[in-house]
Amino acid sequence: MAHSYIRLDFGTDEEKAQQARHKLDGWKQAFRLDKKLQYKLERPQSAAAEDRSKPEPTAQAAPPGKSKGKAAGKTKGKAASAKASEPAAEKPATATNGKVGLLVRLYFSSHEKLSEQRWLDRIPSEEPFKSASPKVVHHHDPEFESIDRQFETLE
Repeated sequence: MAHSYIRLDFGTDEEKAQQARHKLDGWKQAFRLDKKLQYKLERPQSAAAEDRSKPEPTAQAAPPGKSKGKAAGKTKGKAASAKASEPAAEKPATATNGKVGLLVRLYFSSHEKLSEQRWLDRIPSEEPFKSASPKVVHHHDPEFESIDRQFETLE
């Protein structure tokens, strides 16, 4: 089974990258493309180190809110968990000031060539992806090996 990559460069627009990631997640669920459509965000190393250091303070701040009584925990449990997840959701938008890229891997079997081609046409033409200068890299392209290694090393 051959696979293809779509490289997207969002520049410093973290919000567009998150919109694209959300759209890909929706497609994966709606069309059951779990193994066939995979993606990974690429960020500079300094931003990744900054992201790793930030979750620690939020993780330490969450337990004191849960140490209240059980009756108060039942009524305020959902509100407290919503407040704890809000900073985590906002963190990626404020954490990185560098470039953000997205690597999308389409991995269809040989008898699904038409489906693969439809997705290769659809993804770059949709809105959050269109502005990110999409570049499709097929298996026979010279830069395929480097992108394949890069995809495997990303988290």
